[in-house]
Amino acid sequence: MLVTSSEQPSIPLHIVQENQYENWLSLQENATIQWLKNTNFKASDVSLIPGSNGDLAMAIYVAADLSDFFACGQLASVLPPLVYTLVADSMHHEAIAFGWLAGCYDFNHYKKNKKAQPSLLISNEALVNQVMLDNRAQSLVRDMVNTPAADMMPQDIAKIAQSLTAEYGGEVTQIIGDELIDKNYPTIHAVGRASDNTPQLIDLRWGDKNAPKVTLVGKGVCFDSGGLDLKPAAGMRNMKKDMGGAAHVLGLAQLIMGNDLPVQLRVLIPAVENAVSANALRPGDVITTRAGITVEIDNTDAEGRLVLCDAISEAITEQPEMLIDFATLTGAMRVGLGTELPGFFASNQHTANALLAQGLTNSDPVWQMPLHKPYKSLLKSHVADISNCAIGPFGGGITAALYLQEFTQDHTDWLHFDIMAWNVRALAGRPIGGEAFGVRTVYQHLATKYA
Repeated sequence: MLVTSSEQPSIPLHIVQENQYENWLSLQENATIQWLKNTNFKASDVSLIPGSNGDLAMAIYVAADLSDFFACGQLASVLPPLVYTLVADSMHHEAIAFGWLAGCYDFNHYKKNKKAQPSLLISNEALVNQVMLDNRAQSLVRDMVNTPAADMMPQDIAKIAQSLTAEYGGEVTQIIGDELIDKNYPTIHAVGRASDNTPQLIDLRWGDKNAPKVTLVGKGVCFDSGGLDLKPAAGMRNMKKDMGGAAHVLGLAQLIMGNDLPVQLRVLIPAVENAVSANALRPGDVITTRAGITVEIDNTDAEGRLVLCDAISEAITEQPEMLIDFATLTGAMRVGLGTELPGFFASNQHTANALLAQGLTNSDPVWQMPLHKPYKSLLKSHVADISNCAIGPFGGGITAALYLQEFTQDHTDWLHFDIMAWNVRALAGRPIGGEAFGVRTVYQHLATKYA
């Protein structure tokens, strides 16, 4: 954790960039110099340096690049659970503090034994508060994605949305079950009707009604069996993460609300479970969407774009200045970019350029993918206006984005993020499990645009 003061004695924690280490070392006492020399200390290691009485007197960590927001991500897991005072160049305090907190994350809700953690003392209260807000948003995304599907169904996502408005103001409305048919959200209902966990559209509103409109849409498929086009066991194992888009937009909403960004925020989450039962959606079925576009179901495992298209159709009725959706949509994007780099599509190249540049400054990179119009013909159906799946296996991330774009009415500032929402390997400050991708970058773009 981070603290701005402590009643306990604190230990100096020196964090030094590698190219400054020799200069730092030259300013230390001879006992410290000899300790580091005799213990064969090197960059990327942590050294715990004793005092003359044997107690811990100081600690040092040397990082290759302290502008990397995850450079200090492993410190909280390797230091003894004591209080440490940060001693470092102030220009790096934000990145160090963020990495420290990211490394403190531990999804232990289902564990009896919880590990004690160290605290980092930084006297700059404003910085600490901001970094803690950033971390809360990241942890919200991680927690939601990590939570087993049995405890993270549509009704549970709705409760989290309601908890945000309870804290920051605003309101949440829900359209639930057969009411989705009555109010013309047929694809959300069709995907979710086979589950005992009733499908719903969650609609969060917050902010000044005279401010610019920003609308977020998040895919909330709480568990994806694949439907009748059933996934194999290996493909289904981590499908609790298929509501990662919903988690991302709520994490982003928390940043917007917590920082009191002057926007009129709307968050739409089509929340469903893609289950199997006698009334499950079938391959070959044709659905008339909210937009009046008919869709032939080529594959019931391409369900995310179905629930999103009705939510997007609702979003554009209010003509938001920016429309942003997040979804764990395609395996094709993971094949193209790997699991740690989120791809995004943009209808506005100026916005895309700004996001690319922003992501390079805060260790939250994003990568633009092309909305290649000729591939739209791959979505052709012989019996409906469009198919929910391309006819071949190639360019799946692009064709999914083109499908969604069909429902945006050519919105001039639309962003679509196709994300993994999951760390498949442990990195500094990024444990295996749920992860937020692009949330800080998108927020900082919005803050630059609207603050």
